[in-house]
Amino acid sequence: MSEFKNIEIRPMKIEDYDEIFAMWQITTKRALSDADSRENIEFYLNRNPGMSQVALVDGKIVGTVLCGHDGRRGFIHHMAVAEEYRRHSIAKRMALTALDALEKDGIKKTHIFCYTNNNLGQSFWTALGWKKRDDVFVFSYTNK
Repeated sequence: MSEFKNIEIRPMKIEDYDEIFAMWQITTKRALSDADSRENIEFYLNRNPGMSQVALVDGKIVGTVLCGHDGRRGFIHHMAVAEEYRRHSIAKRMALTALDALEKDGIKKTHIFCYTNNNLGQSFWTALGWKKRDDVFVFSYTNK
């Protein structure tokens, strides 16, 4: 059980942006881009109300998960827990809260992108019952 007695999981708000962006910059293996601008995160939160979560300990944001869907598949991005708060089930609680929100919207299948060198992330998702797929590749395109 966690030694932190005041862990709160709540929906992410755009007012959290400065604190979450600062955390993303110091957590490992984060791929930040223009898609993570305040304006784009606000759009994402408004498009997927209540799905993205933050974890707080004594009022300080120590974890994040962006969660949303396209109407048929769910997606999780930027699952992060500050290093000193890991191994206290914070990520698991955020993931389950996000998945519950997706299920309430009728979404049955969810994907996460996990870097090949992110062994900690791969272990985490595998332990939660997620299956690694080797039958697909991710291709990206950026509009000019």
